[in-house]
Amino acid sequence: MVPGTYDPVTIGHIDVIERSAQIFDEVIVGVAASPKKGAGPLFNVDERVAFLRDATRALANCQVRPFSTLLVDFAEEVAATAIVKGLRAVTDFELEFQQAELNFQLNPALETLFIMANPGNMYLSSSMVKEIAALGGDVSTWVTPLVQNALRERF
Repeated sequence: MVPGTYDPVTIGHIDVIERSAQIFDEVIVGVAASPKKGAGPLFNVDERVAFLRDATRALANCQVRPFSTLLVDFAEEVAATAIVKGLRAVTDFELEFQQAELNFQLNPALETLFIMANPGNMYLSSSMVKEIAALGGDVSTWVTPLVQNALRERF
């Protein structure tokens, strides 16, 4: 399972999902509702699920599902045995390790695995993409055409 808020999905997220799909027989991309994250997501969960379904349509062993529960509860619901998280710069490490430890305490049978970001995506984030798009910048190299159009409409 590759969980995230994906607000919006970037090529960095897609890279981690594609690499996970090469490792595992089946990959569930869990899209967290995350209504209380920061100021709340720019895109609602249905929009984010649609973006991810579009981005992963060529991956036969991948399905995208929304969730609004604890991650470990969603993992149990979909019979996941592992959580895959992408790691970018050093700033990701502390938060992701903390979350992995908490998830382990909640469900010791659920493994957390980390995939290092492609070096070209080390500093790419949804927040940066949204900020650039809000200021009229070109984000086409970091997102799919569907996401690019949605950002253009939103801003």
